[in-house]
Amino acid sequence: MKKLIPRPHTMLLLGCMAACLVAACARTLRQPLPLPAADTIVQLWQAASDVDTRDLLHGPGGPELSPPPVTYAFVAVKTSGTNPGYDVRDPQGRLWSVKLGDEAQTEVTTGRILWALGFHQPPTYYVKQWRMSGRSDGDQPAARFRLEVPEHQVVGEWSWYDNPFIGTRQYAALIAVNLLLNNWDLKTSNNKVYAVTGDGANARRYVVRDLGASLGKARQPRLLSWIPFMRHKQGTKNILEDFEVQGWVKGAEDGMIDFDYRGLDPALVGSVTVDDLRWTCELLSRLTEPQWHDAFRAGGYDEAQRGRYVRRIQEKIAHARQMISAS
Repeated sequence: MKKLIPRPHTMLLLGCMAACLVAACARTLRQPLPLPAADTIVQLWQAASDVDTRDLLHGPGGPELSPPPVTYAFVAVKTSGTNPGYDVRDPQGRLWSVKLGDEAQTEVTTGRILWALGFHQPPTYYVKQWRMSGRSDGDQPAARFRLEVPEHQVVGEWSWYDNPFIGTRQYAALIAVNLLLNNWDLKTSNNKVYAVTGDGANARRYVVRDLGASLGKARQPRLLSWIPFMRHKQGTKNILEDFEVQGWVKGAEDGMIDFDYRGLDPALVGSVTVDDLRWTCELLSRLTEPQWHDAFRAGGYDEAQRGRYVRRIQEKIAHARQMISAS
């Protein structure tokens, strides 16, 4: 069969349609007035005095909640997202959400870094080898295990464009760190609101939970993938070489930061100020070299991969500091 090649005018038409789609999908941030009080900010971010000593190898669950080396009982097949997975139970009766595929490593490592900086994260672990019964019995491939804590129940989703934290430096830092780690899948369905109960507490936690589309390269948004010449322009995940070639900060103008990022989020990405990024860099600078390596160890990266990822992140932060000081 003869391969059809789009004519120039057809490609131009498709390009115009794509531009119209981008314009149609452009969103704006809703700015809350007045800015939230401290007791509201803690729903998103909690100041930590132990940033430079936090255990990034085991994360918020610590070694105590680590998945035990046992056979897990199959409960259900994961039906959401692009990566396959299961719900399973361990012999203690604890429920785990298991994600397979290329997001297993990136979600754990990116979550560790956000948690180290004060952003709420659920307990997640990267497990290289494990066993399951009840479906596909026996040895299973490496996976991300997320413990479903009974006292932490998901009660909804939250939008990057409409939430109580817009306009705060903590929210700007959340955006900036996600861009530092090249998380390009910034959508509402990845953001969860948790109701936290127990010990007399009744609180809300706003969490960016599905972080797997990270540590690669941000490219064209998924919406445009139906167009033939944009079919391979989506972001990549967990590709070290892609992560190394993309920068973080391109410059600063009129007090705002210009990030090295392409996607459908111009209002979001363009909302970070120079002062916001300065605060973010100060927060990032509190992490030690061993902590950075532990975050990648937690995701199952080998020594050579850890070294390259950490080196590139530190280069991006150093470059951002230079851009800030020159602005």
